[in-house]
Amino acid sequence: MLLDGKIDKSARKHGADFVGVADLSSAHDFIQEQGGKFVAEYPRAISIGIQLLDSIVDQLPHSFERSVAVSYKHHAYDIINLRLDLITSRLSSLLQKKGYKAFPVPASERFDDERICAVFSHKLAAHLAGLGWIGKSCLLITQEAGPRVRWATVLTDAPLKVTGQPSPNSCGKCTDCVDICPVSAFTGQAFREEDSRDVRYDARKCEKYLEDLEKLTGLGVCGLCIYVCPHGIK
Repeated sequence: MLLDGKIDKSARKHGADFVGVADLSSAHDFIQEQGGKFVAEYPRAISIGIQLLDSIVDQLPHSFERSVAVSYKHHAYDIINLRLDLITSRLSSLLQKKGYKAFPVPASERFDDERICAVFSHKLAAHLAGLGWIGKSCLLITQEAGPRVRWATVLTDAPLKVTGQPSPNSCGKCTDCVDICPVSAFTGQAFREEDSRDVRYDARKCEKYLEDLEKLTGLGVCGLCIYVCPHGIK
């Protein structure tokens, strides 16, 4: 079996619902600006996604209730992140045994507190791999599950076949995610590669709201933009 097939088979065997390979060359400058030369030296990314449970996401309008917040944080965040990290670790070991470099980017670890971002954008990799588009919520939207997916990435120099082109934006005139946000963190602007994140999203507003929720309930859980997206609602 070719390496591409082994990667896909291994990821899906261990629970991945989405698997794609992206050519990162078009985003090199952005990647280097965000994470530095170390991450920018990798020419490809393997994007891995696991779909969240609808039964958990559908309760998010009641996240002020501690039972709902605990359930979401545990099942849709802690557990899914762990599953993703285990998959990317396995894939990285597989690639290394084949003689290639591989770096598993943690599913959810902040790299820069000032900019509120990770060392690498999982959404960017998934977008370039053709798995979805970046919506007005700054979330990666898939045709199959909307934004109800968590992502992780393996950066590599392995000559893997790119799985697709960036998906066209299918948000249209919908502003459900913009309208439901309790702190109006989204501007409603559609994603454009040349724009900074600030054009679409005020991360500080979101951060402050989650901090305030944590003081009230002990857990900072919102996720209404994930809940409301019509591409994810069954």
